[in-house]
Amino acid sequence: MTKIDPAAAPLFEMIDQSAMLKQVEDWAGINSGTANLDGLATMADRLADAFSALPGEIELVEPAAVTAIDAEGEEFAKQHGKHLVLRVRPDAERRFVLTGHMDTVFPADHSFQALTLTEEDIINGPGTADMKGGLAVMLHALLAFERSDAAAKVGYDVLINSDEETGSLSSRSLIEALAQAKAAALTYEPSALPDGTLAHARGGTGNYSLIVRGRSAHAGRNPQDGRNALVAAAALAVGLKDVQTQNCPVNPAKIEGGAANNVVPDIAVLRFNIRPREPSAGERFEAQLQELMGQVRQAHEVSVELHGGVTRPPKPVDGRAQKLFDIVHDCGRMLGQDIGWQSTGGVCDGNNIASCGVPVVDTMGVRGGKIHSSDEFMIVSSLRERAALSALVLQEIASGDRL
Repeated sequence: MTKIDPAAAPLFEMIDQSAMLKQVEDWAGINSGTANLDGLATMADRLADAFSALPGEIELVEPAAVTAIDAEGEEFAKQHGKHLVLRVRPDAERRFVLTGHMDTVFPADHSFQALTLTEEDIINGPGTADMKGGLAVMLHALLAFERSDAAAKVGYDVLINSDEETGSLSSRSLIEALAQAKAAALTYEPSALPDGTLAHARGGTGNYSLIVRGRSAHAGRNPQDGRNALVAAAALAVGLKDVQTQNCPVNPAKIEGGAANNVVPDIAVLRFNIRPREPSAGERFEAQLQELMGQVRQAHEVSVELHGGVTRPPKPVDGRAQKLFDIVHDCGRMLGQDIGWQSTGGVCDGNNIASCGVPVVDTMGVRGGKIHSSDEFMIVSSLRERAALSALVLQEIASGDRL
């Protein structure tokens, strides 16, 4: 960092980086993989204690019902942890929403559980960047903002969900409800690059399962009486690649099914992902998918059922969203931070917020990198740096003059 503008200095100076680091070390020491319900419950309690330093009411919200498809093609209930919501000055005319997630991609039995200071300013550990460091940035930015005169004029909601890493299926409706009528949103994913570059426009994503049911038969005595579900699933996988476009890549990822070599398989499940780069691309794909399913049903004499869909719509950057990016850039300049941005194929809760018509910058968290791997790291000095940035952004957008 270089010279700090005198007007920004008070907000910056009240941010305690040592306290932030202590919180990150504590939180990252709790395994909170999306499926680790006990770990998520512990994490939610720790976060509730920490965020109780802010005004407002904290609530732990039950997850919405979510189903998935098992290897036998049967639907089952998928369990998730509770989501934390803090509402501050809910009656204020101008309000914001700030979001983050408490879950990580590392399950309870993963080998990556410990924190290590690898260099003077770099800490390696699960969730340090994605995004327990981001949660500390959010909290301390809000604590600093609450000490400013601007805070009393606005309100905000904070959402920390438990399932972002698996698509926010049990929190999507909550995200959308909290985003309604908000003037702006900030999300605390780590920066797109270790230098602090923000993610700009994003593509979307959708996860699907196709359940194919055929008819079993003996592979030697009467194979003609069977209807091979595995072959039909393979035809679907090939067909999906045929209908993909540059604006909507398709990735057939896994086929489950089959048994003994002498049995014609009567069940197969094809799992695949799409990445629509604009809303219309996803809609066109859905129509092509239905046509493909009909063709395979007829050609292979099987049933084909669909489960899933687009979970995160594409996130273009419109004029209002660009104004928010410009504000972040200008606030960064006040703090001696050079803030840029680039488009990305990755997705997050910012996609869902943007689909509600709310301008959002969704990489306001720490600087770091190599997320979703055992080499994940956080740049320690970015805790204070990015908290100061958010505090200034909140102060700037509180008036509504520029947004």
